[in-house]
Amino acid sequence: MLIDYSTVTEMAGDEITKEQLNRLCHRYYWADNFCSDKDVIEAACGTGPGAGYLSKLSKSYIAGDYDPGILSFAQQHYGERVDLRQFDAQVMPFDDNSKDVIIIFEAIYYLPNVGEFIRECKRVLRKGGQVLIATANKDHYDFNPSPFSHAYYGVVEFQELFAQFGFDVECFGYLPIGEVSWRQRLLRPVKKWL
Repeated sequence: MLIDYSTVTEMAGDEITKEQLNRLCHRYYWADNFCSDKDVIEAACGTGPGAGYLSKLSKSYIAGDYDPGILSFAQQHYGERVDLRQFDAQVMPFDDNSKDVIIIFEAIYYLPNVGEFIRECKRVLRKGGQVLIATANKDHYDFNPSPFSHAYYGVVEFQELFAQFGFDVECFGYLPIGEVSWRQRLLRPVKKWL
């Protein structure tokens, strides 16, 4: 049964906050340091908010999503300008040792079997290849999991999971916990009661 992820995805055309936009931009600007002149896959790309940007600076760029309905928004917008395909991040349709970077932003927690995703990354990536992940901080006091999520991972869990497949793990943070907008400070108590 295919889950309708559009209810938990920032869809193209949806109104978002300045904070959401800043986080989105930060993710893709961070990724450009790793993707320039590289062969890149973006798994779980959603409506493709960073596809145009990354496709222009990468040597090659293929993005895809599990949900064909969500992916259709990106396909309609980009047309032939970006290579967009439907695929499952746990069974990627790419040759062994064929890519340099695999990206999964704000979606790893939707994968039923993260080990299969990591195994696929190991198979598809060339020697020295990198996996870029952006995810929610499950250890934050006002963390609110998605209803379709399977598991959230913190620094320790990522290190343990990826080490099993021979990856070295480096973790970064974007926004210090104390630096949140007044809007988020106001909404945090409300979210606790929902």
